Amino acid sequence: MFPRFSTSTRSPLRHLLACLLAGASLAATAAHAENWPSKPIRLILPAAPGGSSDPLARMVAEQLGDSLHQSVIVENRPGANGNVGSASVVRAAPDGYTLLFSWTGTLVPANTLYHNKPYDPQKDLAPIVQIASVPNIIVVRPSLKIDSLKDLTAYAKANPDKLNFGSTGSGSSYHLSGELYKKTAGVSMLHVPYNSPGAVFSDLIGDRLQLAFPGVTAAAPLVKDGKLKALAVMAPKRSDMLPDVPTTAEAGYPTLLSDTWFGLLAPKGTPPAVIDKVNAAMNAALKTPAFRDRLTTLGFVPLGGTQAQFVKAIDDDIAKWGEVVRFSGAKID
Repeated sequence: MFPRFSTSTRSPLRHLLACLLAGASLAATAAHAENWPSKPIRLILPAAPGGSSDPLARMVAEQLGDSLHQSVIVENRPGANGNVGSASVVRAAPDGYTLLFSWTGTLVPANTLYHNKPYDPQKDLAPIVQIASVPNIIVVRPSLKIDSLKDLTAYAKANPDKLNFGSTGSGSSYHLSGELYKKTAGVSMLHVPYNSPGAVFSDLIGDRLQLAFPGVTAAAPLVKDGKLKALAVMAPKRSDMLPDVPTTAEAGYPTLLSDTWFGLLAPKGTPPAVIDKVNAAMNAALKTPAFRDRLTTLGFVPLGGTQAQFVKAIDDDIAKWGEVVRFSGAKID
């Protein structure tokens, strides 16, 4: 006959078994992290090839590959303002072999703009590290004859809904920066969404739009050529790409700040040791003069930092831009 155990006897046994299983799981996780990466890593870029985020993603993949001694392959998965690619990472195995390269305009709207959320960046993804940021800039077409942010605000107040500002889609950095300006300055303008930066600039240069709030890297060449006029950089510090353009703080709007940051994330549940390895690799790369110089030459501001700092940045931006979205009344079902 098998021995019979009382309830009081079975409870310690169950506790012991649970502890043994937990220990085995931790040991397996530690072993996985120690051997990681033992095969190529996929870096999902939720945008089409050739976009403004593509060069940075490939630079990051190259740096990670060199640091981790393993191939890092960029895989473009565009669609629905980044939701298609991001959702595919959420569904991926949390083993460190699928990472997400993403940015403000993709992650923040997923939690602020969509009625039916495709995923929740705060619950379904594990932030790893911020890499760099690009400040937004306020540009107008030269024929508008406006030379400063003060002049723009005065004109917008005198002509409500007469100005059209273009964006790369609802919830994009271009769009939310414009809404933030409307909210901060107390003006009313019309939002015109496009599907690419090129389309926005084409209509600006062609006098079919009056202004836009793009990233400084995209706008700088057109400003230097005299095709667009830059009024203010939406940052506390002037941009090295356009050092003669004042900041919004200098123009009297210290809270009118907007940038697009870029970072790496993983599926929720990815082993902490793997996340630590990627964080350490990127922070080391960001300290090298060669990589930093490549970033600044392209107009990026190098960032880096801890995982906790990236988590806070996402939380802060979701709160900030959620308020702007509610002000704008924008919603996507």
